[in-house]
Amino acid sequence: MSDEKESSDGDEDGAEGLEQKKTSGKKIIIIAVAAILVLGLGGGAAFFFMSGGDETEEHATDTEHGGQETDVADQEPTELLFLELDPMLVNLDTAGGKPKYLKLTIALEVDKQTALDELNQKLPRIIDQFQTYLRQLRIEDLNGSAGMFRLKEELLIKVNDAVYPTRVNDVLFKEMLVNG
Repeated sequence: MSDEKESSDGDEDGAEGLEQKKTSGKKIIIIAVAAILVLGLGGGAAFFFMSGGDETEEHATDTEHGGQETDVADQEPTELLFLELDPMLVNLDTAGGKPKYLKLTIALEVDKQTALDELNQKLPRIIDQFQTYLRQLRIEDLNGSAGMFRLKEELLIKVNDAVYPTRVNDVLFKEMLVNG
């Protein structure tokens, strides 16, 4: 009799475990579908609100000028302009080892003459930002194309911080030499 009771308990446990597996599989599918649906709707809503706002602001700005349809960018012609900086020579952080030097010649790209004029006025600030950043670099920071890309991006951030509200579009390396 006790054998029958044990086997029936075993059957109930097996059936309960099987039912739990079916339920957990269904729950996972429902949760996954709900998550995909929420993400899709959220992305669609973000796209709708972000893309729609720019057009209405642009149109409102255009019609403020006596109802004439003028493009805001037409106020000053855009062209490709460069400010070439003098070569910079800085010693790199070698943590007490043999000194290593970096010689760097840079050109800054802007798209308006007024931006170029403002860069010329703020040139001492730009050079100070670059020198301060470059002196803390190590030789390992400049290795490979990834190191060059990181350096270029960081210099772009530094120059845009230094000349705000003017915007520099790109930092171009004309010469880069590591010597030691």
